[in-house]
Amino acid sequence: MILNRRSFLAAGASLAALPLLGCVTTAATPAVTTLAPGVSRVPVGKFTVTSVPDGVAERPLTEGFVRNVPLAQVQAALAEAGLPTDKVTVPFTPFLVDTGKQKILLDAGNGSFGAATAGKLVESLAKAGIKPEQIDVVIVSHFHGDHINGLRGKDGQLTFPKARIMVPAPEWAWWMDDARMNALPEAQRGNFQAVRRVFGPNAAAIERFQPGQELVPGIRSMPAFGHTAGHTAFMIESDGQKLLYWADTTNVAALFVRNPDWAVMFDADPEAARKVRRQLMEMAVKDNLPVAGYHLTVPGIGRLKPRGNGYDFVPVS
Repeated sequence: MILNRRSFLAAGASLAALPLLGCVTTAATPAVTTLAPGVSRVPVGKFTVTSVPDGVAERPLTEGFVRNVPLAQVQAALAEAGLPTDKVTVPFTPFLVDTGKQKILLDAGNGSFGAATAGKLVESLAKAGIKPEQIDVVIVSHFHGDHINGLRGKDGQLTFPKARIMVPAPEWAWWMDDARMNALPEAQRGNFQAVRRVFGPNAAAIERFQPGQELVPGIRSMPAFGHTAGHTAFMIESDGQKLLYWADTTNVAALFVRNPDWAVMFDADPEAARKVRRQLMEMAVKDNLPVAGYHLTVPGIGRLKPRGNGYDFVPVS
C-alpha cells in the first residue's frame, strides 16, 4: 500500500515541519543501569527512560524485505555485520518514560497476537518494577499491530486499565477510514481490523493529537510520516537533556541504519520514509543526541556514528 503526497497532506502535516523540531543542545552520554537482560535505564535530566523489550520475531530473508536492493546485496550487508544471511531477527522495544510525576509508555507491543517469541512487554515491565496499572499514559507512534495489539488482550480487557491513550490524529484518520478498508480484498484488511479491535470499544476516550504538539510536559511529538500515514517520533527533554525516540524510522540496524536509503517492505511510502530517516539521523549526529528505536538492537538506546553513506548504531552498555 503506497501513500501518495496528497494522502499525506490530507493526513495533516508535511515533512517540511520536521527539522524545525530538532534540538541544538549537545547531550552527554547517558549512564546506563541494566535491570535485567535487555531492560536498561538511562537518565534524561530528571526523567528516566527504560527499555522494556517485547521480544523478537524471526523471518526468513527473501527478495523484497529490502524493497530497492537486490537480495545478494542485503545478504552481504548482514554477513559484514556478522549476522545470519538466511533470516532476519527483528526486535520489538517499547520504552517507559518516568517523569517523576507520570509513568508514560511509548508503544504497547504485540500482546498475545504476535510471534511466540514476542508479547514480553508486561514481563519486562515487571523486571523494571512496574505493574500495568501503574502506567499513567500510553503514547502510540503508529498503528501497526506490533505497536498496538498489546493494549488489549484476547479477552477484550485493557492491559493498562488506568492509562490515558494518545494517538496521532493522521494515523487515526487513515486506519479508521471504512471506505479505505472496504476497498481492499478481505485478506488484506488485517491491520484495519486490528485497529478496530483495539480502539473501537472505547474510541471516544482515545486522545488524538496532531504531530508537533507537546503531549505531556517534556515529551513533544514530531511528524515522521512515511512508514505510515501518521507515523510519529518523539523528543524527550528534561533539564536541557534530550533523547530522540524515532519509533519505526528504521528496522534492522545493520541494514537500515548503515544504509538509510534502503527501504524496508513495511514502509508505506518508501521515499517519504527515506527522507525522514535521513533528517532524523542527521539531526541526531549533528546535535549529539542519544536515540531510541523500536527495532534497534536491544536495549534499543544508543548513539549513531557516521559510517560511509550511513551510520553505525552503538547501543548503550
